[in-house]
Amino acid sequence: MSAAKTHRKLHRVGAILVLLPALVLFSTGVLLQLKKEVAWIQPPTQEGSAPGLEVTWDEILEALRSVESAGVTSWDDVDRLDVRPGKGMVKVRCANRWEVQVDSHTGAVLQSSYRRSDLIESLHDGSWFHDRAKLLIWLPTGLILCGLWITGLYLWVLPYLVRRKRKQPKS
Repeated sequence: MSAAKTHRKLHRVGAILVLLPALVLFSTGVLLQLKKEVAWIQPPTQEGSAPGLEVTWDEILEALRSVESAGVTSWDDVDRLDVRPGKGMVKVRCANRWEVQVDSHTGAVLQSSYRRSDLIESLHDGSWFHDRAKLLIWLPTGLILCGLWITGLYLWVLPYLVRRKRKQPKS
């Protein structure tokens, strides 16, 4: 079998193997590129009343409890805190994917909304499907995509090489 036929066959088989994972990877990648521009994906960061951090942890927890949709009753319901003293606010990511932004001086809730970027990120890296999916599906997909790039490059260059070979005088 010639190299061109082998590359074409590898290219076709590889493209079929990575069709669905690559579709998920590309579409979620585009959404993640837009997360700072589209509020539906990730809520925009609000500014607090003044820079610094004046509120206590208990005041932050009370502000979180006041937002019903966040579903916070204790610190166990909080996934992480993102303290931004320069902006005068604290971003709180709740376990149920809600994000609550609290003014770091007054303790007032600046904004509360659903944060989809974490879900999109887990789809993008494969961890949403299963922890092992990263290594069993996403890693081979990346390697196959690299192989598709190489075989595609060869198949693209091949006609130029054939034409150049035909133009050379026979000795």
